[in-house]
Amino acid sequence: MKLVIVSGLSGSGKTVALRTLEDAGYYCIDNLPLGMLPELVDNMINTSPEPYDLVAVAIDARSGVDGSNRFEEIMQHIKNHSLQLKILFLIADTSRLLKRFSETRRKHPLSRNGLPLADAIQQEKKLLEDIHTNADLVVDSSNLNVHELRHVIIDQLLSQTTSEMGILIQSFGFKDGVPADTDFVFDVRCLPNPHWEKDLRPLSGRDQAVVKYLENYAEVGEMLESIYSFLTDWIPQFEKENRSYMTISIGCTGGKHRSVYLAERLSARLQQDRQNLSTRHRDMA
Repeated sequence: MKLVIVSGLSGSGKTVALRTLEDAGYYCIDNLPLGMLPELVDNMINTSPEPYDLVAVAIDARSGVDGSNRFEEIMQHIKNHSLQLKILFLIADTSRLLKRFSETRRKHPLSRNGLPLADAIQQEKKLLEDIHTNADLVVDSSNLNVHELRHVIIDQLLSQTTSEMGILIQSFGFKDGVPADTDFVFDVRCLPNPHWEKDLRPLSGRDQAVVKYLENYAEVGEMLESIYSFLTDWIPQFEKENRSYMTISIGCTGGKHRSVYLAERLSARLQQDRQNLSTRHRDMA
């Protein structure tokens, strides 16, 4: 399991960092008390049937950094699992943080009891000192906008954990609507439909009988080759633009036969050269 701890000063960009990791396929948890981290790691490693591979946890002053006096003990407990651990800490100049809080009119988490903002920032720095000192990567966001900060995290952190864009290939049925979270949609309703075969109707595109039925039609193979050729030509171009993930949706009428078959076959082909790829069947029970 790869674990990234995201911490830093309020207003320095932790939310941007966590969303960037989420886009890259990490399971993200925000505002976790430090003292709960060992139990969380234990549970995620022992999750059945498959443990979590990518996890990111934000720990900051909102929870009071409960357990900060046991920081070294907690870190040692986590390292005993032999997982890949990275600590990302975000900072910014006090003057820039003051300006950001003024512009957004948000309250600093430590200024609840009337503590002046500048004093709250200094108190937060002391509270997070151990995490800052032990961080693997410290990013100063003082002069970075949201997009620049995202690129810094991708270049300096994600490039160490994954060398390629994450790809999701999903099947779906047009009768339930086109997925909103998609980059490319391929409509395969023009292909022969196993639904009209009584014996095949209860099955899915994963079943051998349906596979055999579809592979009897030359146009099914031609559709697969066309989509595969398009993606192998254009995926590298999107990666050059620092895209962290891409969703490819293949739709038929019900999302059970043709789209499932093509999504499975396309995934198998692409996985020969790519590692960061997953498959999902939205409308298949």
